[in-house]
Amino acid sequence: MNVLLSTAFVLTWSSGFIGAKLGAGSASAVTVLMWRFLPLAVVLGLVAPVLSRAAWRGLTARDVGRQAAVGALSQSGYLLTVYLAIQLGVSSGTTALIDGTQPLVAGALAGPLLGQYVSRTQWTGLGLGVAGVLIVTAADFSQGGATPAWAYLVPFLGMLSLVAATFLDRRAPRTVAPSVAMTTHCVTSAVVFTGLALASGAATPPAEGSFWVAIAWLVALSTFGGYGLYWLILRRSGVTQVNTLMFLMAPVTALWGALMFGEPFGPQTAVGLVVGLAAVVVVRRGERAAERHPAAAPASRGARVSEASAAPGPRVRTGR
Repeated sequence: MNVLLSTAFVLTWSSGFIGAKLGAGSASAVTVLMWRFLPLAVVLGLVAPVLSRAAWRGLTARDVGRQAAVGALSQSGYLLTVYLAIQLGVSSGTTALIDGTQPLVAGALAGPLLGQYVSRTQWTGLGLGVAGVLIVTAADFSQGGATPAWAYLVPFLGMLSLVAATFLDRRAPRTVAPSVAMTTHCVTSAVVFTGLALASGAATPPAEGSFWVAIAWLVALSTFGGYGLYWLILRRSGVTQVNTLMFLMAPVTALWGALMFGEPFGPQTAVGLVVGLAAVVVVRRGERAAERHPAAAPASRGARVSEASAAPGPRVRTGR
């Protein structure tokens, strides 16, 4: 089941970069994002409180405010930078591979911020994943192009935004149900993107059918699929494992982009895919070894590792 969830997560999360490329051909980034989240927020805002009334009982303004902050970072901040990068000419594969540096940052911060032990084997896997990202990066940069150099910094801002959202949610003192989290995140993003679209005069959607195909793609695959599975796997398996899967996004997106948009996919990108797969295997092996030999973890952090492993990811109630 974990393999199926991981595979579905990689495919649906990667679909977001492809959907952004589809939407960029007919409208600005804020227009696409506004119409991706506005109808979704209206539906969730009306349906979620009715279908899961118990989940909303007892929530305080602080609980909702924290989830709004998480949504602003993990959806609004992250997606806006991804869409802007692609609109500036950064390829979908390159945007994904820059986003793929997230595991290194999250892995480095998991110890000091969460007290979650990262073994040497897991660090080896993370290093292997970085190598895969660098291989794909080198392949993409060798193609050249007219994209300004500073545009490649934009996805890094999105990566940092998603990392910040992950740790903000993990450190929450109170649990919230998944329906509450998803609804709050989507409503927050709808408000942010609608405000930006209205302020920039980009709220009117284009008449092209391709625009609405892109919106349907993004809502079905990226929001409910990729975004939902991100938090689910984070909850089940922890920061290190879910972020290791992020190493696969760059080569998978590069292959997808090559098939759909004719973006370059050469031998180096294929090697990057293999290295990324190897990184996932190594990290998971390290996690299984740590579970079999918990005493191997440093004594000062062992108890916190157990707690993090028992209920990793977003602090949600059972049944998410």
